[in-house]
Amino acid sequence: MTGNDGNSSITRRRALAVTGGTVAAGGLAVAGYQAAFAGETTTATTAAATPAAASGAASSAGSGQCVLMSSVTEGPYYLDGALVRKDITEGKDGVPLTLRIVVQDTTESCAPAAGAAVEIWHCDAWGYYSGYTTANPGGSAPAESEDGSDADDQTYLRGYQIANVNGVVKFETIMPGWYTPRTCHIHVKVHTGGEKEDGTYEGGKVNFTGQLFFDDDVAEQIFELEPYSKHTGTYTKLDDDMVYDGGGASSGLLTLKPVHKGDPSKGYRGYITLGIDPDAENTGAGGGGEGGGGTPPEGGTPPKGGAPSGTPSEQSSSAASSS
Repeated sequence: MTGNDGNSSITRRRALAVTGGTVAAGGLAVAGYQAAFAGETTTATTAAATPAAASGAASSAGSGQCVLMSSVTEGPYYLDGALVRKDITEGKDGVPLTLRIVVQDTTESCAPAAGAAVEIWHCDAWGYYSGYTTANPGGSAPAESEDGSDADDQTYLRGYQIANVNGVVKFETIMPGWYTPRTCHIHVKVHTGGEKEDGTYEGGKVNFTGQLFFDDDVAEQIFELEPYSKHTGTYTKLDDDMVYDGGGASSGLLTLKPVHKGDPSKGYRGYITLGIDPDAENTGAGGGGEGGGGTPPEGGTPPKGGAPSGTPSEQSSSAASSS
């Protein structure tokens, strides 16, 4: 079934343009993408951005074009103790995704938020999250244990990266699958004030909690490929999603380019700029199901803590910290 929860009580901070508005932010998407991937060539792109363009677009300092991102629920699948690492796949099969995120300080003329910790987590090709591998993703999918990888069931497809001087982080992962009733997405938090400790990130506060989204045309192409195609059912499109509000880049819509224009199985490169307020705090917790009122995948109703059926074992947090 298609999942539109219809709950109008979803709480989110709407995109606030510091100057220039959402249209201006959208206009920077291509320039920002080229900047984030400057120096890397693909068969889909005939020209690379110059180092000067990369520096200017990555920071946007002094440009006056900067957008405070919409914050949304963290959803029911968050786990503490994710590892600081670039590659979060752990051998999970799927279409490769190189994700570059630029973090900007909206209170400081769009200056790069150097040192910010960006945390992401998402489901695998069949809709399963690490730590919740028995939660039913809806439709018909093989059991998570049938994927044949050696991935740690408590840590796969979760990780942190620390922003460099240009506010940039890079992750190597796979394109997420889907689960009922959500569209294809990646969860993200931006932390400041903490530090790397014992392989993870400790302390500080969460300034932004959001979700990153994929264009329907791209997602549908991916879901026709192995191993995604083994998960059958009706995929929820962007317009029907309970969290995505149609705001484009300021609401988390990724700019995507194929590594090979004629072959989506070769992978994608994704880019987005996250404008944050380092003085704010937004954990995204306490909303229960997705969207602050939605339900988790089939198999049960989440308890008060927001965890869906198939909750992680008591060792999940310690496993993530010591892995």
